[in-house]
Amino acid sequence: MVQLPLNKNFQTKQTIKSGHFWRDFFLYLGLMKICLILLLIVFSLPSFAQDAPIRWATQETFFEDLSGKNLPAFNGLTINKKPFSNADIKGQVVVINFWFEKCPPCIAEMPELNKLAAKYAARGVRFIGITHDAPSSAKRFQKKNAYQYEILSLSKDEIRKLNINHGFPSNILVGKNGKIVYAMANFSLSDPQFKTKSIIFEEKLKALIAAQ
Repeated sequence: MVQLPLNKNFQTKQTIKSGHFWRDFFLYLGLMKICLILLLIVFSLPSFAQDAPIRWATQETFFEDLSGKNLPAFNGLTINKKPFSNADIKGQVVVINFWFEKCPPCIAEMPELNKLAAKYAARGVRFIGITHDAPSSAKRFQKKNAYQYEILSLSKDEIRKLNINHGFPSNILVGKNGKIVYAMANFSLSDPQFKTKSIIFEEKLKALIAAQ
C-alpha cells in the first residue's frame, strides 16, 4: 500500500475549522444559558410582585399613609352656594367627614358625629362635611336631619382628586399646620367594630386642642 503524504495546508485548514466549530459551539451554549436565565427572571416576576407588600391595597393602609401629609387644596360651595376653600380653614384644627345622602353608613354615624361637634366646636375646632350632593340637596338634608357639620359640596371628580377618603364615610383629622393627623372610616364610640379607632381619633383631637 502506498501512503500519500499529507498536505500541511490541508491539515492547518482542518485545525482552524475545528477551532472555529468549538468556539462557535461554546458561544452558542453561552447565549442559550443567558436566554434561559432571562426567561426564568421574566416568569418569576409575577410571583415576586405577589409576595411584595402592596401599599394602598386596603382601607387601613390607605388611611395610615395619609398621616403627616398636607391637606390638599380644594374649592367647593356651601349649602348657600358661597365659595369655600381650604384657605378658609387655614391655621385651624379641622374634622372632615365625607358623606352623601344615599349612604346608609354615613347617616348611621351622624348622631355620634353631632355629639363630637357639640363637645368640641366651642373649643375652636371646625367640623366640615364634604359631599358630592348638590348644595340645595345638602341644605334640605341638613334641615331634615340636623347634621351639625358645616356642609361643603364638591363634585365627585373633585373629591376623587383630593384622594384622602377611602369610600364613604371617611373621617379626617387635620392639625393647625394643615397636615393630616389621623384618618379612619366610620366613627362610632358605641359600635365595637369602630370603637377602638374612634377612641384614638378623639384622643388625637384632644391633643391638638390642648396644644393650641
